[in-house]
Amino acid sequence: MDRVETRELLYFLTVAEELNFGRAATRLGMAQPPLSRAIGRLERRIGVQLFERTSRRVALTGAGQVFLREARKALGAVDGAVRRAQQAAGPRRLLLAVRPDTGADLLTDALDNYARQPGAVPVELVFTRDQIAAVRTGAADLALVCGTEDLTGLDIAELGTEAPVALLPIIDPLAARRSLTTHDLLADPRFQADCPPVDLDEILVRVALGQLIIVAGHGTTSRLGTRVAAVRVTDLPDTQLTLCWPRRTPHPARDAFVHATTLNTTHRRATPTPSAQPTLTR
Repeated sequence: MDRVETRELLYFLTVAEELNFGRAATRLGMAQPPLSRAIGRLERRIGVQLFERTSRRVALTGAGQVFLREARKALGAVDGAVRRAQQAAGPRRLLLAVRPDTGADLLTDALDNYARQPGAVPVELVFTRDQIAAVRTGAADLALVCGTEDLTGLDIAELGTEAPVALLPIIDPLAARRSLTTHDLLADPRFQADCPPVDLDEILVRVALGQLIIVAGHGTTSRLGTRVAAVRVTDLPDTQLTLCWPRRTPHPARDAFVHATTLNTTHRRATPTPSAQPTLTR
């Protein structure tokens, strides 16, 4: 079988997203007939029908759905290879993937400390719910992750742990408690175990309005304002904060950021516990 070209993957992906050859051709800046012929050649080349076509609809076959998932991975890997090559030649910026609800304390200190290093490049935050995917595809140079993510094939630097706190309206009776348990929270219909896919500012507004109660890391408390309270949740474990990046990829700016961040984490804690000590693992 001849090797599939990146251009063909892009054609297929566009048609799969639009499920309409006309709209897909418009997105690609080409006429519809050449696009239809290209998809036909792709199907013949790999020996699999990817689309079911009728006069009224276009739909992915079962094989097409699998190929869609793999095509996205392949194109992401190509984009990542280009980005990493560009960064190796001389990085102009550093892309750090973080969750939208990440607390400001650690990030602010890390960015400030790195900016003071010789040769520091601008750091751009990539807000995403899937930081690991951003690193694996090259959309980010490194990521700050919390909890038990799958870090297979990545280098990591453990920065320490963060205590879980419940975010509640300041006028809520639970806000006056010194501590809470998940049992206390589950009894409230406003509680959401999974953080909504919005940024921290919107979450805090919804909490302040009495629409939402969630558990977040203690690092968010610097942004609470006067209408939101944070109460320690005692039956949940602390969350591990970790930097991760692609294994065995040269990137001086990234390595300098990791060094500055782990050094900064050490200095931020007056009496660090053994579990909070930053460690570099390869």
